[in-house]
Amino acid sequence: MSSPPAGLSTIGFDADDTLWQNEQYYRMTEKRFAGLLADYAEAEALSNRLLEAERRNLKAYGFGIKGFTLSMIETAIEVTEGRVPATVIHQIVDAGRDLLSHPIEPLPHARAALEQLSGDYRLVLITKGDLFDQERKLAQSGLGDFFSAVEIVSDKSAATYERLFTRHGDGPERAMMVGNSLKSDIVPAIKAGSWGVYVPHSLTWALEQDEAPSGHQRYRHIEHLGELLEVVRKAG
Repeated sequence: MSSPPAGLSTIGFDADDTLWQNEQYYRMTEKRFAGLLADYAEAEALSNRLLEAERRNLKAYGFGIKGFTLSMIETAIEVTEGRVPATVIHQIVDAGRDLLSHPIEPLPHARAALEQLSGDYRLVLITKGDLFDQERKLAQSGLGDFFSAVEIVSDKSAATYERLFTRHGDGPERAMMVGNSLKSDIVPAIKAGSWGVYVPHSLTWALEQDEAPSGHQRYRHIEHLGELLEVVRKAG
């Protein structure tokens, strides 16, 4: 790696729905879940109950497929008042297991953006979720060689970014975080002193939404990763 330009030296990337598709598979599984419980609850009401279960369970189960599957089981028990058939529970478990084998589809411009930046900047993957699942997705994506470090964390806060950008770079002030979640990728990174580049995805989990820090001098909004290089050049 050549010496980075003065200023920006490290770029962090989120993984799910920033570099590859992810949320669409959860949405498909949720529809499957709604079909299994159609005799007990309307799809919209069931979705709301499931979201509340996920919200409650984040501290206990964390982010990822295991927590999602356990929340589906809990919701099924609640809406059926404990009468959910064992066969349905089995199918819910199967649906969660199927999430662990979905194909990895890098998003448009993802590889090209990493190729453009990897020669001049330290690239760090910073992602939440199940350890084994995130490792599997990174391996299958074919993008792993672009990163000098990979961090799979339980949550993303300003303290997380301060720690990781100090460990893998020159501190948060000389770092940039790129991701599709305002709540996890952008707002806390900016609070830590980094740049935050928001790349919206058409599907974003309700618990990852937040208000954009539009007036902040280190906040940028791009439509896709093909626009990232220009933003990086101006920041660096």
